[in-house]
Amino acid sequence: MNYLQNYILGHWQNPEGQTIEQYNAITGELIALAGSEGLDYKAIYKYGREVGGPALRRMTFPERGLILKALALHLHKIKNKYYEISYWTGATKTDSWIDIEGGIGNLFVYASLRKQFQDAPFYVEGNAVNLSKDGSFIGHHLMVPKQGVAVHINAFNFPIWGMLEKIAVNLLAGVPAIVKPSEITSYLAEAMVRDIIASGILPEGSLQFIGGKGIGILDPATSQDVVTFTGSAATGLMLKKQKSIIENSVPYNMEADSLNAAILGKDVTPDMPEFGLFIKEIRKEMTVKAGQKCTAIRRIIVPENMVEPVRDALAQALDKTTIGNPTTEGVRMGALASQKQLESVRRQVELLAEKNEIVYGNLEDVDVMGADARKGAFLSPILLYNKMPLRVKSTHRIEAFGPVSTIMPYKKLEDAIKIANLGKGSLVSTICTYDDAIATDYVMNAAAFHGRILILNRESGVMNTGHGAVMPLLAHGGPGRAGGGEELGGMRGVKHYLQRTAIQGTPTSLTQVTRIYQPGAKQKEAIIHPFRKYFDELEIGETLTTAKHTVTVTDIINFANVSGDHFYAHVDETSLDGTIFTGRVAHGYYLMSKAAGLFVEAKKGPVLLNYGIEEMRFTKPVYPGTTIGVRLTVKEKIAQEKRSEDDVLKGIVKWYVDIYDDENETVAVGTILTMVKRKE
Repeated sequence: MNYLQNYILGHWQNPEGQTIEQYNAITGELIALAGSEGLDYKAIYKYGREVGGPALRRMTFPERGLILKALALHLHKIKNKYYEISYWTGATKTDSWIDIEGGIGNLFVYASLRKQFQDAPFYVEGNAVNLSKDGSFIGHHLMVPKQGVAVHINAFNFPIWGMLEKIAVNLLAGVPAIVKPSEITSYLAEAMVRDIIASGILPEGSLQFIGGKGIGILDPATSQDVVTFTGSAATGLMLKKQKSIIENSVPYNMEADSLNAAILGKDVTPDMPEFGLFIKEIRKEMTVKAGQKCTAIRRIIVPENMVEPVRDALAQALDKTTIGNPTTEGVRMGALASQKQLESVRRQVELLAEKNEIVYGNLEDVDVMGADARKGAFLSPILLYNKMPLRVKSTHRIEAFGPVSTIMPYKKLEDAIKIANLGKGSLVSTICTYDDAIATDYVMNAAAFHGRILILNRESGVMNTGHGAVMPLLAHGGPGRAGGGEELGGMRGVKHYLQRTAIQGTPTSLTQVTRIYQPGAKQKEAIIHPFRKYFDELEIGETLTTAKHTVTVTDIINFANVSGDHFYAHVDETSLDGTIFTGRVAHGYYLMSKAAGLFVEAKKGPVLLNYGIEEMRFTKPVYPGTTIGVRLTVKEKIAQEKRSEDDVLKGIVKWYVDIYDDENETVAVGTILTMVKRKE
C-alpha cells in the first residue's frame, strides 16, 4: 500500500492510525493513504522553534533571499515532473501552470525583495522620532523575526502555489514553517516537499510537512507563532475559535472563499471591446481549475437591459469549453478535485436553484473526452439567474465552489454597488467599463468591501493579469466573509512574521542597536578620508568634517547660468517682497553640489561611483556671505552580491550629509549613496 509520509523532526514518517484515501479525480483510482493521527505536535513545534528558527534568524535578509532564489531555480529546473501528478487533481495544463510555475514565481519575487530590506537579520522601520527638545532622546521601530513557527493550513485547489506563496514570505522573514495542505490533494504538495528537503537548500527544521487532517495542529500555538488559513469561511471561523488561538492571542490570518463579483458598466454595449473582455473573463473564471478558486467570479452583475446578451454570449463561450481528461488533446476544463467535492457543489447548486433559475448547464449530465464521467469528478459549468438580487439573498450567502456563477440585473450603478457589497466582503471584484467616472464611483463606494478591484477595459485588457490572478507584490485578502486577513503584498507580507517593537534611547544607543547612524549620535572623526577606505573598513558613525566655503553672489549667478535655474529668488533681488526671503538666496542644488565638492576625494580609490540621492531637505536659506561646511557620516552599509565571476565585489554605502552654516545650524541635510569596492 502506498502511504503519504509526513516530514517531521528531520525525517519522513509513515502515517499511523486512521488514514484517508486519496483518489485520482479523473479515473477514480486510489493514489495513497494519508494520515496524521498520533503526531506529537508539541515536539514538532519545538523542533521548528529550536532548530529551524535559530538557523534562519542568524541569517540576514539578503542571505535568506538568496536561499529562496536558489530554491526557486532548483524547482524550476525540475518543474515538469509535477505536471503529471497535478493532472491527478483534475487540473489541466493551464491550471497546473498557475499552481506550479505561479508558486515558483512567488519564490523568485520574494527572493528579489531581499534588496529592499537592511543587510541585517532585522528590519528598521521608518525614521527615528525625536522625543526630546534637544534631540538627545529618540524613538524608533525595530522589527525582528518571531521566535515561533508559521503554521500554514492550505486549501485543496492549489497544493503547490498555496504552499510556496506562504513559505516564501515566512522564510524571508526568518521564521520556520509547518505546512499542512488539504488532505484531498496533499500528495502533490508532498512530491515537491520531498524535492525541497532532498536539495538541502533550506536549513534543517525550517520546513515540516503534515499530509493528513492535522487534528490538534493548533494546540501548541503561542503568541510567537503565526497561523495562516486558506479555505472555506466555515472551517476558517472554526479554527479561529480554537482555545489556543484565543487564549494565547496567536496571530491568525484567514483567507476564505468569497462571493466575488464582476460588474458590467452601464456604458458597455455588445459591440464594444469591453463586452467581449467581460465575457472572456467570466468564462475563464468559471472554467479555470473547474471554478475551484477562492477568487472565482460567483456573481455577474449587469444592467437589466444586458441580461439576455450576457447570458447568450456566456452560453456560446461555455459551449466551446471541452471537459475531460487533462491529458487529452483539446480538453479545456478538467474535473473537480474529488467525488466528495463534486457532491458538495451539487448540494450548493440545488440550494441556489430553489430561488434562482438554472439557465445553462446540467447537474447530472456532462459530456467528457478521454475519461469516464461516472468515475471522475466531472461537472458541467452551471449558470443561474437571480432576477431580484436585492430581495433574493441566497446568492449572496451560498457559494458553490465549482464552475458555477449567477447573473443578476441592476438599474443604477448604486444598486450594482449594493448588490456587490451584499456578499459581505470578498477577495476581489471587477468593474468593466470604458468610463473612468463609473470606475471611480464604483471604487470609492465598494472598496471597503473588497480586498482587490480590477478595472477592466480595452486599454487594461491587453496587459491586465486578470480578475482571479493573485500578484505577489499586492495584498491578497479581503474583509468580512473573505476572512479579514491579508497576505503577500510585498514587504507588507513579510512584516506579518516580524514583531514590531518601539525602542527608545539616545541616538548613540539606537545607532548601536539598529546599525544605522541616527542624527545626533556620537561621531568618530575620520583620520583617513573615508573615500580612501574599502567598504569593509568603513564604520557606522565615522565622520569627515570638511573645509568650509563662503557663498558669494558670483557663486549663485554662475550656478544659475550653468544649471539654467533662473528662479526669481536666486537672480532678482527686486522681486522678494512678500516672500520669506530677505535677500538673494543660494540654490538648494548649488548647496548639494558645493557640499560634494567639499567632501569628495578627487584621487582614484575604492569609491566606484555616485549611486544617487535618497533624500534631501533644505532647512534654512543661505545668503551671500554665509560660510558653509559639511559633516559626512557613514550612515549604513549594504553589501551587494556579485552578478558574475567577473563582477567587482562591492557594496552600497549610505552617507548622512549635514550641511551647516557659520552659526552651526543645519541648512541642508540628506542621504547620498556611493558604490564602494569590498576587499576580495
